[in-house]
This record gives sequence, C-alpha cells and structure tokens, in this order.
Amino acid sequence: METELRASYDHCERIARTEARNFYYAFRTLPPRKRRAIYAAYAFCRLCDDIADGDLPEGEKRRLLREARDKLAPDSVPAYDPVFTALHDTVRVHGIPIRYLEQVVEGIEMDLTRARYETFEELRRYCYRVASVVGLVSIEIFEYTDARAREYAVALGLAMQLTNILRDVSEDARRGRIYIPLDEMRRFGYTERDLERGVMNEPFRKLMRYQAARARGYFDCGRQLMPLISADSRACPAALHGVYGAVLDRIEASGFDVYSRRIGIPTHEKLLLMARLWAANVLSSAFASRR
Repeated sequence: METELRASYDHCERIARTEARNFYYAFRTLPPRKRRAIYAAYAFCRLCDDIADGDLPEGEKRRLLREARDKLAPDSVPAYDPVFTALHDTVRVHGIPIRYLEQVVEGIEMDLTRARYETFEELRRYCYRVASVVGLVSIEIFEYTDARAREYAVALGLAMQLTNILRDVSEDARRGRIYIPLDEMRRFGYTERDLERGVMNEPFRKLMRYQAARARGYFDCGRQLMPLISADSRACPAALHGVYGAVLDRIEASGFDVYSRRIGIPTHEKLLLMARLWAANVLSSAFASRR
C-alpha cells in the first residue's frame, strides 16, 4: 500500500513538472510533505482542465467530469487511479473539505456552457471556483491559524485568474470565449467584434487599464496572506504573487498589446525571482524565531 501511495505521488509530481509552468517552481519551495500534497491537488485540477479543454464531444466531457466528482467521495474506492489515490491521502492528511474540490469541478464545467459573462459579479463566481477555491485548498496544505487567511487566499486567486484573462484575451477569443465582462466592454465602447479582430484602440486600452486596476486591488489584498500561513510555506504563495504580478506589469508595459504575442516571464527570470522570494521568507522566518 505504501509503495502504491508513493508511486501515486510520484505520478502527480511528474504531471506538475510537465504541465505546471508558473506553479512548479513555486511548489518546489515547499517542504517535501506539503510539496507532494500540492502536487496531488494540482494533478486533480489539471485532469479536470484537460477534460474540459479536450476535443471530446460535450456529453463525454460532462460524463468524465461527473466521474471525477464522484471519485471525490470519501467512501469511493475506484480501481487504482494514481491521481485520486494521492488526492484522497492528501485530503485525509490535511483535512481539506471535499466541497472545495467539488467547486473546482463546477467551475470547470462552466466552460462547457458559458462563453460570455455579462457582469463582473458573474465572472467573479467563475474565477472563485476555478482559482480562489484552489487557493483555499492550498492554504489547508500550507497551514494557518488566522481565519483571515481564507479571505486573502480568495483575493490572490482572483488576482491570478484576472491576470490570466488579460494575458489570454486573444487565445480565448480564437476559442470563442470572452471573459471580460460585456457590460464593461459596452461602457468603454469596445465591441465583441473588435475583440475578435484584435483591434487595439483607445477604448481597448481604457478597458484593459480598468481590468488591470481591479487585478491590482486583489493582488494588494492577497499580499496579506503571507504572514498568516506557516513560515515554511510562505515562499510558495509569495512566488506566485510575484510571478503573476510581474506578468501584469508586463501586460501594462506593453501598452496592453496582448494580441501580437503571449506575454510571460522567461524561466530564468522566474527562477531568480523565486530564489529571491524564498531567501527573503527564510531570512524573515529565522529573524522572527530569534525574537
């Protein structure tokens, strides 16, 4: 049994190493016990994302997502599945509410039925499910004692997802999806047709500045998470905050030119940033422990 469990966690680590991009290097800052748990949570989210983004018919996607939700039940004993074997152990060890994981599935299912959001409140519900809830799962692994950590984890998840939305405007449009609230597009005089054609005019830049300012507000709130979680885990969310904040910086610095290329941070810059944040958190924790 122990061999099977170890193999399951190793499988989840391989998924994270191959697919996680921005996340994997941040995960590496965690101590081994927490690191393998975050790999399991990531592998579950990746599994659900891949179902929704794949080429299967919608009915088959729904069936597979329903199957994934069913496998979350504590008394479910499916045939050996490395992702769920590791996930069930992570849920048990870290006391993660199953409801959080169910909400991740619900958020991903929204991509099967919705390609537009009329208001930010509607978009926020989607972002909460696909990103903020992942933050709530993560802080159960990181460990915290102050309940405010949940509020700040939600904010950081929103900030990261809103940054993804700005970065991926062009890619999402090609897939027939628009995540910028339609009422705000109308307010700034920018149409769906403009977005689909990649029109970069002053209404577009004003619209994007408005979206970026909202993301900044959530980043500012999410920054308050770090002191509230276990010292050995702070570098992970700090790194994600730093990397996604830097992506938002570059989107703004480009004049919001998200059509000509996908804006990101080169791997060597991510590693330098994460090393600096890891060192800062280690030194901060060491100083605090001596006081």
